[in-house]
Amino acid sequence: MKPLPKVTVIGLGPGEPSFCSTKNLELIEEHEFRYVRTTRHPSSCLLGPDVVSFDHIYESSDYFEEVYVTIVEELIAAAKKNRNILYAVPGSPFLAERTVQLLTEQTEVEVEVFPCLSFVDLAWRCLKIDPMESGVRIVDAHRFATEAAGDRGPLLVTQIDSREILADIVAAVDSPPMQSVTVLQRLGLEDEKMQELQWEDLIEKVEPDHLTSCFIPHLESPIASELQKFVDLVAVLRIQCPWDSEQTHSSLTSHLLEETYEVLEAIENFNEETGEGSEDLEEELGDLLFQIVFHSRIAADDARFDLADVTKGIHEKLRRRHPRIFTSEQGSPLRDDPDSAHKRWEELKKEEKKRSSVLDGIPDTLPALAYAQKVFEKSKTLDLLDEKTYNERPLPETDEELGNILLDLVFWAAKNNFEAERALRIANSRFVAFIKNIEALAETRDVDLFSADSHAKKELKAEIRNRDFTD
Repeated sequence: MKPLPKVTVIGLGPGEPSFCSTKNLELIEEHEFRYVRTTRHPSSCLLGPDVVSFDHIYESSDYFEEVYVTIVEELIAAAKKNRNILYAVPGSPFLAERTVQLLTEQTEVEVEVFPCLSFVDLAWRCLKIDPMESGVRIVDAHRFATEAAGDRGPLLVTQIDSREILADIVAAVDSPPMQSVTVLQRLGLEDEKMQELQWEDLIEKVEPDHLTSCFIPHLESPIASELQKFVDLVAVLRIQCPWDSEQTHSSLTSHLLEETYEVLEAIENFNEETGEGSEDLEEELGDLLFQIVFHSRIAADDARFDLADVTKGIHEKLRRRHPRIFTSEQGSPLRDDPDSAHKRWEELKKEEKKRSSVLDGIPDTLPALAYAQKVFEKSKTLDLLDEKTYNERPLPETDEELGNILLDLVFWAAKNNFEAERALRIANSRFVAFIKNIEALAETRDVDLFSADSHAKKELKAEIRNRDFTD
């Protein structure tokens, strides 16, 4: 088997070129094709004048995740072209280096990583603390509000590379810390700087750069404290309010449904252009959030799960369902178009839930019209819908026209003693059976409907119809 192209990853150390290890210097000499994430680092000079940097990608992209994905795509392409390349990153490759993480997850090229001294080693020296004993958390400044959520410190906040990022950090803290914080800049360089500052002086007295960090010993209130205060309030109500203490998951179902419909009504009344209705939407979303936190509190009281489990679960699910964003699926961290992303979502969902059909999991309690729409959306991912299924009559061009047609049908049904809801449920059941029969037949013939061509799908549909099933 032909060996894979290779990317050798090295760390440049935290500051001056003298911090770069002897081994990594040897690797630089051994490689003809050299790449560096950014030249905005004192040791990038070690790579020579012909080094290729990715600074231009930072300038042309709006989001850091997009920057990192693009860098990895270009590295993979370069490795395939040149067979063996060197990729250098500031500090240590395994500390706050998203591109290295993406590289190690893909399978198109071989990756070998050589570590180096990190800036945090210099930070512990300056701060004179043992991070293990102190329980310090390292937090990326660009994701401060989420990564530090619920925490009071101590925190080492890294990559404070602009005044905007520093302002975001200050704004995320509701109650300024009583203790001073320590700003660390350009550690390992001749102009290394360490300042003890009060929280309110940070924006005025700090000029951030790409080598700026901040150590926060303790916060008076946790990050995202408003949410935590709300969670605590629900816990108190659950104990002290007679009505709240008696509620169960089942007793709250009607309230959950009611709040959901009120959110939908607020959305319908919301003006996207002027923002009119924002206050109502905010209020109704709060009422719906209360239901979610309440159900989580009930489950926590029964030692089943809590809100942290709920948020962790949906966080992990969203990462799994978006492999092209958060992992290097199939060797390349490519981005999907919306239709492909939705199709992939349904495919992953089916695999995750161990379902035999993409239509499994649609709640039977949905109103027939909403149920039909869900069936349509999920069936569409298999490309099993014929144009005539939904395009054989003159089509409305606006929501109003569609609403009038539906209303006319309902009125006609009532006039002729038909129950529209029941009729649509029957049609839903027959169509669902049609799709599931195709899926079952495909499975017996080892046909993957997500990747099969249109001819194979057409044959499967024809065979099901020939079994006296009419759609």
